Amino acid sequence: MKREMLLVAAIAAATALAMPVWAQGKLPDTLTATAYDTGTSGFNMTVAIGQMLKTRHGTDLRVLPAGNDVARLAPLKVNRAQFSAMGIGTYFAQEGVLEFAVKEWGPQPLRVLLTATACNGLSLGAAKDAGINSPADMKGKRLGIVRGSPALNQGSYALIAYAGLTPKDLKVVEFSNFGAMWKGMVNNEIDLAFASTITGQAKEVESSPRGLVWPQFPEANKEGWARVNKIAPYFFPHKSTCGATFAKDEVRELPAYPYPIMMAYAHVATDQIHALTKAMLDHYDDYKGAVPGADGFEGKRQKIQWMVPFHDGAVQALKGAGLWNDAAQKHQDGLVRRQNTLIATWDAFNKANPPADKDAFLAAWMKARGEALTKAGMDVVFTE
Repeated sequence: MKREMLLVAAIAAATALAMPVWAQGKLPDTLTATAYDTGTSGFNMTVAIGQMLKTRHGTDLRVLPAGNDVARLAPLKVNRAQFSAMGIGTYFAQEGVLEFAVKEWGPQPLRVLLTATACNGLSLGAAKDAGINSPADMKGKRLGIVRGSPALNQGSYALIAYAGLTPKDLKVVEFSNFGAMWKGMVNNEIDLAFASTITGQAKEVESSPRGLVWPQFPEANKEGWARVNKIAPYFFPHKSTCGATFAKDEVRELPAYPYPIMMAYAHVATDQIHALTKAMLDHYDDYKGAVPGADGFEGKRQKIQWMVPFHDGAVQALKGAGLWNDAAQKHQDGLVRRQNTLIATWDAFNKANPPADKDAFLAAWMKARGEALTKAGMDVVFTE
């Protein structure tokens, strides 16, 4: 993890030696963002938004690809990038769990700009030759995971739970990054991997000799979905209509959550994030058709009552677009209180000389975290 942080910080330092200078309420000449690997849907959408920023505002957007959530957040944490096209790792970082339940990280004060919910699903793709036609068929198969990427791994573990399976029921194979994992599917090293149905890597597997399928997760199986949401409450049933292997007008019942999640740290100035979010809303028509999934950033598709609070600047932009209401503000206030509770608990925990041993530190932190959330009347969600 430390190696990933140092590497990404070095790359960011080389490409963005200083924070951009913002005029009041205007975009700067240069911005830096992080995203998933080159060729992924999140990376492609970020590039499309960058093209809009260049055309409309003269702003050059540098996009740094990074193979896991820690690597994507590191440049933002040290102020070498201003925002990121993250996945659900945004939520894990807010909660201070999984890869973020370590002394170098802990709960992070993250905020949403906009999210994309489109025709695609976010699910487990399977090599067609592996004989996986339903979640139950995943038992005993080879599941790819990515080191340092809780977004991918937790999603995979939640979705196999739909069929009552745990990682012990499959053969887990670890990769260094998302691209390597899906290349492993092509090379017959794994049978299953998590992705958006519209990612370029899924297309590559579809055209390979192995082929690709997306086993369905019917909403009617309430018990299966309850098991999914116990591990990953951010998933929801979705009627997906686009992506690798989809025929025209075909509808499949797949899991989904907003992706990518355009996010920034809470400390980034309100007027800066307002200008960026407003540009994405005002000039949506410029990029909505540029790449698959970009239409999901449409204002009316925003899930304004979700798992992570919006940035104050984004709230201003949403209000200006008539997309904010009292219910959204009440929900927002509750999410901010949750973040404040977690951060205060983390600060107190570290001042109390926590264990130096990694496993003991994790256990002690998760205990303190759970107790604090319970006392505040909030859901714990992650218990270990």
